[in-house]
Amino acid sequence: MNNLDFVLQAQQVCRSYSEIGQTINVLNQLDLAVAAGERVAIVGSSGSGKSTLLNILGGLDKPDSGDVILRGESLYSVSEKKRCVMRNRLLGFVYQFHHLLNEFTALENVAMPLLIGGGNVDNARDEARFLLKQVGLEQRLQHKPGQLSGGERQRVAIARALVTRPACVMMDEPTGNLDRHTADDVQGYLDHLNQELGIAFIVVTHDIQLAKRMDRALQLIDGVLEPVQSDF
Repeated sequence: MNNLDFVLQAQQVCRSYSEIGQTINVLNQLDLAVAAGERVAIVGSSGSGKSTLLNILGGLDKPDSGDVILRGESLYSVSEKKRCVMRNRLLGFVYQFHHLLNEFTALENVAMPLLIGGGNVDNARDEARFLLKQVGLEQRLQHKPGQLSGGERQRVAIARALVTRPACVMMDEPTGNLDRHTADDVQGYLDHLNQELGIAFIVVTHDIQLAKRMDRALQLIDGVLEPVQSDF
C-alpha cells in the first residue's frame, strides 16, 4: 500500500517521562499506519501508554522524537496554530466521559466543531441534525446533556466527533462508562457510521468485545505495537 493511502502514520515515535530521578520509556520508536476507513483497536495493560499514544496521534501531546503524518502532512513540524486547524478539520475525539457542554442542546453540541472552524451556521446545524439522526437521536435534538441518558450522551459525543467528516476519529474507552447492553448499542452505531462515512477509527479499549469488532487489534507492549492473536 502506498503511503498516500494512509490517513494517519506514526513514524518512530518516542516518548518518555522523568519520575523520581528515573526515566520511564513509554513509547519506543513506535510505528503505526492506518488506512482510510480502517478500524484499529489498541489494547494493553493499565499504564502501558495507550492514552499517551492516543494524545500524540491526535496532536495533543508532542513526542520526544518521531512524527505523526496526517493526510500526508506532518503534525509536529507545523506551528501550534496550524496543528489546531488540522485537529479541528481532520481529527475527531471521543472519550470515556462525553465532555459535552451542559448549557447547550445536543444539536448545538454536535454543530460546535464546525462553528469553531468558521463554518456556516445553517450548514453546521444541518450536518449536526443528519449525524444525530444517524445515531438514533433525531427526537433528542433540543435536549441538553442533563436530559439524556448515559448512552445517549455518548452517542451525541460520537456525532460531534464525526461532524467535520474527519480523516480519523480517536476514541479512548468509548464504552468504558456504559453497561453491556448500552455498550453494544453504541458499538452498533460505530459500525454503521464507519460503513456510512468511511472514516477511520483508532479505539483504545479494555472492552474485548469492542476490540474484536475492529478490522485489526494491536497490543501496546514495551512501547511498541504488536498484532494481537486472533483468539484473544
